[in-house]
Amino acid sequence: MATRNQRMMSSRIRSTYMSAVISTSLVLFLLGTSGILALNAHRLSVFFKETLSLSIFLDTNVSEADAAWVRKELDAAPFIRSTRYISKEQAAKEMEELLGADFLATFGYNPLPISIEAKLTAAYANADSVAAIEQQLQAIPHIREVSYQYSLIDVINKNINKIGLVMLVFIVLLFFISVVLINSTIRLSISSKRFLINTMRLVGATRSFIRRPFLVRSIWQGIMAGIIATLLISGMLYVLQNEFSELLGLVDLWLIGILFFTLLLLGICISWVSTYFSVSRFLRLNNEELYF
Repeated sequence: MATRNQRMMSSRIRSTYMSAVISTSLVLFLLGTSGILALNAHRLSVFFKETLSLSIFLDTNVSEADAAWVRKELDAAPFIRSTRYISKEQAAKEMEELLGADFLATFGYNPLPISIEAKLTAAYANADSVAAIEQQLQAIPHIREVSYQYSLIDVINKNINKIGLVMLVFIVLLFFISVVLINSTIRLSISSKRFLINTMRLVGATRSFIRRPFLVRSIWQGIMAGIIATLLISGMLYVLQNEFSELLGLVDLWLIGILFFTLLLLGICISWVSTYFSVSRFLRLNNEELYF
């Protein structure tokens, strides 16, 4: 009977320990995911801003040589990141794909002008800068019209600022909730050993002696949780690499390494502190309070 009870107790302790490790791992995984977004927020902001482009239409009768000169002038501008030359034939081909093969048959000739698609640098991808750039570009010879999506530029900039603020609040709240959840899980884990703690206290063991095995276990628990969390995040990044390779290329691997190390330290620190205070709490209880 005693052996059976010991097995049941040992199984319950292992179950409680694993529950604490898994709970801590999931919390650290959420924190790590949020941390990746926060650490790379600037790069993501630059990425989305640099997807914005200006469509620059040249004069109808402009020559290829003059169009090449205009493109050279654009490439030299500090606010232009890259340009793409679109000939009349290429423009007609793209329009046919959009409207149908009978597009040119309606006109009997190719009415589309030579154009240049210019990608902006992130620093100039805002409504005020683009308006000033438009005026500057229209002063260049052979440029007839500059077209861009004003509303899209405005929406991207406003949403980036909002997302940054929301993410900051979310991370602070998530960290607070994480500490509370991990602390509660560890307290429940130690609660199952409160009678053992009381017995050790009654036979004269010092508080530091009683705490030591729990604190050592908490360190290993934090290490295990940190490793599991980093493996989960690594798996998530691997999946994203296959699906969104261009977007994941913006992630700074050096910062990811620092984040993994921080998660490991965070798991150890939270587990250690929670265990210390939980054990201290049970050390202060008298015999009657142990049953409530």
